[in-house]
Amino acid sequence: MNEELERFLNNNPELRFLDVLLPDLCSIVRGKRIPRDDIAKVYADGLQIPSSIYLLDVNGGCTDAGGRGFSDGDPDVKVRPVPGSLSLVPWGPPGAGQVLGSLYELDDSVCPVDPRHVLAGVIERLHESGLHPVVAVELEFYLIDAASADEGRPCPPVLPDTGRRASATQVYSLADLEGFTRFLSEVEATCQAQGVPLGATTAEYAVGQYEINLQHVADPLRAADHAILLRRAVQGLARAHDAVATFMAKPYPEDAGNGLHVHVSLMDDKGHNVFDNGTSEGSIQLRQAVAGMLDLLPQSMAVFAPNVNSYRRFAPNLYVPTGPTWGYNNRSVAVRIPAGDNTARRIEHRMAGADANPYLTLAAVLAGLHHGISHGLVPPEPRADNAGTQLDGAVPFTWQGALDQLAKPSALDEYLGAEYLSLYRQCKQFELDTYAREFTPLEYRWYLAPE
Repeated sequence: MNEELERFLNNNPELRFLDVLLPDLCSIVRGKRIPRDDIAKVYADGLQIPSSIYLLDVNGGCTDAGGRGFSDGDPDVKVRPVPGSLSLVPWGPPGAGQVLGSLYELDDSVCPVDPRHVLAGVIERLHESGLHPVVAVELEFYLIDAASADEGRPCPPVLPDTGRRASATQVYSLADLEGFTRFLSEVEATCQAQGVPLGATTAEYAVGQYEINLQHVADPLRAADHAILLRRAVQGLARAHDAVATFMAKPYPEDAGNGLHVHVSLMDDKGHNVFDNGTSEGSIQLRQAVAGMLDLLPQSMAVFAPNVNSYRRFAPNLYVPTGPTWGYNNRSVAVRIPAGDNTARRIEHRMAGADANPYLTLAAVLAGLHHGISHGLVPPEPRADNAGTQLDGAVPFTWQGALDQLAKPSALDEYLGAEYLSLYRQCKQFELDTYAREFTPLEYRWYLAPE
């Protein structure tokens, strides 16, 4: 038996079943529930499941992207547990456990539709160049009233520890954090038990909005795993407090959106931070990495903003990027160089929404980094002013525009793979076309009987 599994079973005799978690391209966690007696077989032989579940739309509909699904008879591939991700589920039913899974073909080669393998391929390119990214993710989310979520009319929740309903924007408010002290404490305890390294938690720029930071780790795959596990913990624990946690990019029309910010520093083979040259400006490699990220930004928008709601997040003067911009200690840009100790010099990529797939987001960010350094690209001048006053036409800020941009050949194909990006685009085009066929109340109000 696998040593990790044997240790886990011995330490947790109360375990009754194991949920195998399979996060698809929409970051929806799918999978199977395995009874305790069958878990060892899954570790030994894998678990068979059709690869098409990684190519479903947000509603779980088969998109048949690349002929995977209806066209090919929906054949099975193999799921292997991800080492180090086995844990209990404190908010779940008694005896619940979970483990992340990853897809492989029946011959044990990697299955190309798994976003985890897409990210692994980009990391391998960096390692071949003697570069080792250290990554952290920040995730923003809203807590909303559970009943209002069921009705599709979100409103702020009652703060369970105070009994009052959140009603005003209090950025960095400790009182709002105290209103969900038990919830946040449970998130912290759960993440500690599941090996997810949490950093700071803050109340953000809108009613009921929070941000939880994850600590830097030297394995970007693990950083993306942490983001998936954090999302799952936050959503699961919120339900126990009569709230719903949403990572929707823009749940309220007039309030701030939810972002997924990526922090990256870069080590060489000797463990030196490549971005640090002893100055506050950072090294030439830092500027090259910035240039590469900005160069791939138009092609990457379909990844950073994966659905129709994602594009509602982008608007002037909301601390959201509105173009291919960068700067030092400036929150209005797409690629920010935070202030701090030169030895910890890093890049913060601020374009993705919290609804983006973390594996694909990290893959696109790291692809831009490597692209810029390997080609010696030069960025424009850094912005020291407000760079978020208007949307820049150099970046597609509509869903269809982003999908059309993704269809064009670019350097992003070399990193994430032209085949995978085609599958991704087909899935999202299917979802967009389904959305476009829906009649809306506004459509009837405007056109049914105009006078």
